[in-house]
Amino acid sequence: MTHVYDILEIIKDELLTSPSVNTVTYGDLSEVDLDKTTIFPLSHMLIDSANYKERTVVFNINLLCADIVDYNTKKANHELFYGNDNLQDVMNTQFQVINSLIMKLMRGDLFEMNYQVTTQPTAEPFKERFGNELAGWGVNISIEVPNGISIC
Repeated sequence: MTHVYDILEIIKDELLTSPSVNTVTYGDLSEVDLDKTTIFPLSHMLIDSANYKERTVVFNINLLCADIVDYNTKKANHELFYGNDNLQDVMNTQFQVINSLIMKLMRGDLFEMNYQVTTQPTAEPFKERFGNELAGWGVNISIEVPNGISIC
């Protein structure tokens, strides 16, 4: 029985197909060295819970996709809407990472492999200051998979 390994590996492999993901981590976010700039853009996941149905298991997975917000040393004065950083670029690329994963779980390759979203996910933007200023999106995804355990 390898349900946990399988779901983590499937999601990790899918995330790494994106050019906007450099590293995928799992577990306690406080144990990830967020000061190490070479790991970004970063996708981080954690299994929150697993719920049992008659013949399936639903894994609730918390996913964060983030990148470093960089500030330009020259003050941008021609376009105040975009400011002096790459925040919109980070928000766009990291949204695309989550969007692609969710769509593949809802109706794409992963859906066909019986990894299927069971609820309507809501992605929420964030901007946090750690050693680096990070921005991106977080989403909780419920993924239903067949329960392959034999009771015989």
